[in-house]
Amino acid sequence: MSPEPHTLPGAARAHLLQTLAQPEWDLVIIGGGITGAGILLEAARRGYKALLVEQRDFAWGTSSRSSKLVHGGLRYLKEGQLRLTRDSVRERQTLLQQARGLVEPQSFAFADYKDRKPGRWVFQLGLAVYDWLAGQRARHHYPADEFLLLAPHIARADLKGGLCYLDAKTDDARLVLRVLQEARSLGGMAINYLQAQHLLRAGDATHGRVSGVQLQDAVAGASYPVRARVVVNATGAWADRLRQQQGAPRRLRPLRGSHLVLPAWRLPVAQAVSLMHPQDGRPVFAFPWEGATLVGTTDVDHGADLQQEAAITPAELDYLMAALRWQFPQLALEPGDVIATYAGVRPVIDTGKTDPSKEGRDHAVWMEDGLLTDTGGKLTTFRLIALDALRQLEPLLPRGRPVPPGAPVLAPGAPLPVSGELTAQQRQRLQGHYGPLAAAVVAAAQAGELHAIPGTETLWVELRWAARTEAVVHLQDLLLRRTRLGLLLRGGGTEHLARIRTLCQGELGWSDAYWDAEQAAYLALWHSHYRPPQPLRGSTHA
Repeated sequence: MSPEPHTLPGAARAHLLQTLAQPEWDLVIIGGGITGAGILLEAARRGYKALLVEQRDFAWGTSSRSSKLVHGGLRYLKEGQLRLTRDSVRERQTLLQQARGLVEPQSFAFADYKDRKPGRWVFQLGLAVYDWLAGQRARHHYPADEFLLLAPHIARADLKGGLCYLDAKTDDARLVLRVLQEARSLGGMAINYLQAQHLLRAGDATHGRVSGVQLQDAVAGASYPVRARVVVNATGAWADRLRQQQGAPRRLRPLRGSHLVLPAWRLPVAQAVSLMHPQDGRPVFAFPWEGATLVGTTDVDHGADLQQEAAITPAELDYLMAALRWQFPQLALEPGDVIATYAGVRPVIDTGKTDPSKEGRDHAVWMEDGLLTDTGGKLTTFRLIALDALRQLEPLLPRGRPVPPGAPVLAPGAPLPVSGELTAQQRQRLQGHYGPLAAAVVAAAQAGELHAIPGTETLWVELRWAARTEAVVHLQDLLLRRTRLGLLLRGGGTEHLARIRTLCQGELGWSDAYWDAEQAAYLALWHSHYRPPQPLRGSTHA
């Protein structure tokens, strides 16, 4: 269903589409996840004419369905990926300093049980290397009685003590939007629901060098041939689809990671709790996120159609619930406690390993006849991935504007003034999520809209601001990515939809009939892909 014409958001979109007709862009970036957003930002910093297009919504794919962690990845040390871990912990530290309120420190607790791997000394050695790479000391060992004060609901039998270490967490979709906001402020352009139909070529239409891309507006259906010095394929797990237009061989192994969201009162964890799954020794975690508790993750081959939204399977639900029952036996958790589930598909380079968890997580860059593919990698290292892409592109682009060494990843903006309506934590959160626009977000609030939506850390005004300014085309954009209410509230937020309609319908310019259709489509999507499935009895592996 195509949206009907509407007011401000539609007018802004029409204006953006008119700009596509310029003679030539320096870069056209296909893919609106964190990789594409990072490349757009670094290109805009250098003064390039850069356009990003996304066939669905910004962060629709992997970048809104990750584990929400900005981390070095302890597991990569075990697999010998020292460089990836080093780069990740350093980028984590940078984001913790420059994106406070969006990237936040999170303490992890790992219980040490008698005769269970990896054991205190092996784990402590890994943490020592982890801290050394980050230039800090954030690890600490506690005896059993003190550790239980930090993680009081864990299994107590054979507990010898535990270790705590520091990592970080974020709202991944908001991180993408924040990077795109920064890129736009520097002259970059980003348009969602604009699909790359096929590559354009110079000379031979079949074998010539890539010189642009044919785009189609998923909203109105119009097509736009767009010329560019270089086309960047930043479509993540979908990257092989464009590459195969070049006749290139498949290089990616899509892996699915699924997650559970539980109410904070039902699985209360002040510290994140990390454990090795009792069935296969894979890492599993539970940590506080946006007012709820997030649990993840699985790591399985994803054989379904990538054009369809990913969803957790009953076997994956059972796998994660088995880990929770093993680590938190006294809580007696059941599938009915789960508010929502989500699944994302990771773009992992295929090296043919039997166990998908053993595949590397580093990124790769390939140049193939004018199409640069940048895929793989981690949310945490998005800036390094973007810089690597631009280094590869330098010979094909005019000389860019120099970027001062040590330039911040994100502009901080002025601190919000102290207000009786907002706590210090809420002010910092707004500052991190919206940067220089945070004051405008607060100013947009009407009566009662600076209060948090029950069960979440989201303020009502964030819905209004998103509807007014953040390129919302469908209701799912608003509830699954601009805010995360579809993950944090039972039924996808059904009980709040009337108030959300009052807040947002006028800002979006949607008629009653159109809102009703969008609400029905959103609820159908939520029930088919985010509602917890019925568990499989007797399942032992995912």
